[in-house]
Amino acid sequence: MRVSIIGQAAFGEAVFKRLIDDGVEVTAVSAPQPAEGRRPDPLWAAASEQGIPTVDTRALKTDEGITRWRDAGADLCAMAFVTEILPDEVFGIPTKGTIQYHPSLLPLHRGSSAINWAVIFQRKETGLTIFWPDKGIDTGPILLQRRVPIGPDDTVGSLYFNALFTEGISAMREAIGMVADGVAPRIEQDHALATYEPPCRDEHGEIRWHEPADRLYALIRGCNPQPGAWTKVQDSRLRIFDCRLTGEQESGMPGRVLRVHDEGFDVRLNGSVLRIHRVQPEGSGKVSAAEWAQETGLKEGYRFR
Repeated sequence: MRVSIIGQAAFGEAVFKRLIDDGVEVTAVSAPQPAEGRRPDPLWAAASEQGIPTVDTRALKTDEGITRWRDAGADLCAMAFVTEILPDEVFGIPTKGTIQYHPSLLPLHRGSSAINWAVIFQRKETGLTIFWPDKGIDTGPILLQRRVPIGPDDTVGSLYFNALFTEGISAMREAIGMVADGVAPRIEQDHALATYEPPCRDEHGEIRWHEPADRLYALIRGCNPQPGAWTKVQDSRLRIFDCRLTGEQESGMPGRVLRVHDEGFDVRLNGSVLRIHRVQPEGSGKVSAAEWAQETGLKEGYRFR
């Protein structure tokens, strides 16, 4: 079966290489075309190295791009991490249609920040879905799903790279095989159970220190590595990344610094203590919390608000 791929970044590249290694005939690849002088997208670079025709993803919104996509003559298109909203005409070009990867158990968490919100909402599990895209956003019929547990200390990064990334590659390969064998289902989503959340941005990442410890911890984990949950220190934002709940109970107001030590610093929460290991001051890169505390002179008793 002849397959085309629309995707980008490490996941798109990994799916492409898996298909090539498995002997699948890839006829064309669509990925973000590199700007002059900039490093190319990994999927674009991998396809170019193999001599496979490439089409800029944004060009698929034009007549010229659609013509080039049709000329690829694919039987099936696999969408592996696509952020552009494409015309539904594109999905029907391959003779067997188009399938897409999404990192949630649809119809839950439709939208571009599915992993973030599953963590922020303190779900115990999430998963991935391979589905048939249609005119809606993540609303098409389901081909297959796989469940993935969310650990109590998982971040968006750990959940994606330790589970959803690798499971997604094998699920995409399995789905392509099912289409080739003529056994791929189209299971309609139960739209009454659907949730849709907006892209997780700075406006969602503000830390409110009075909130219950588990909810605050979930927010930080659900914004790690992007966009980074934040609090104000004087007039600038401090983003908090790697941290953990110690389970201790300390008296005092939430947001108060209890200790500064070699591992970072501890902050009293409403129901626990947060040990902070890695932060990012505004206008700077990520640094160890201990280094930041030393440079800024953070002392016991300081209170984040």
